[in-house]
Amino acid sequence: MEWIELFISFFVANVLGYGGGPASIPLMYEEVVTRRAWLSDMDFSNMLALANALPGPIATKIAAFVGYGVSGWIGLVSALTATVVPSAVALILLLKLLQKYRTSMVVKGMTLLVQPVIAIMMLTLTWQMGKSSMDSVGTIQTLAIAAVAFWAMNIRKIHPALVILAAFVYGAVVLSGMM
Repeated sequence: MEWIELFISFFVANVLGYGGGPASIPLMYEEVVTRRAWLSDMDFSNMLALANALPGPIATKIAAFVGYGVSGWIGLVSALTATVVPSAVALILLLKLLQKYRTSMVVKGMTLLVQPVIAIMMLTLTWQMGKSSMDSVGTIQTLAIAAVAFWAMNIRKIHPALVILAAFVYGAVVLSGMM
């Protein structure tokens, strides 16, 4: 009955992931790697990098990959349903309510004050992935790749998908040279 566990895990991650994919990624990491051990830290990092290079919402790609890997097609459908349906239903039901009270200080406060929590979740995930990378390829190489990626995306304004693709190519060249 892993498909039920998949549904619950992705339901929780996506319902609590206020702000969409980037906010739900740390919650998915917690469910997929830490709680359920469906993927290793390195497998999650690789899947996340590839998912970011592909078009479409990140949460659905993660759900599809993990769901299929854990429980085949029924797992894929279960994880995707848990990822998409709650948000769609909530959007439809709450849109009118938020529109009605959009000038309310309570609504503004709720949406603004949750942002620091999301930022800390992203920093925690970044720290965990950075530590895993340093353990795997070394501190100097990890910091050099991070610096080049930062320069490419923030200074040169190169699309992140191209930077990820370049990292894949670099990884393939470096790994082929090590074997």
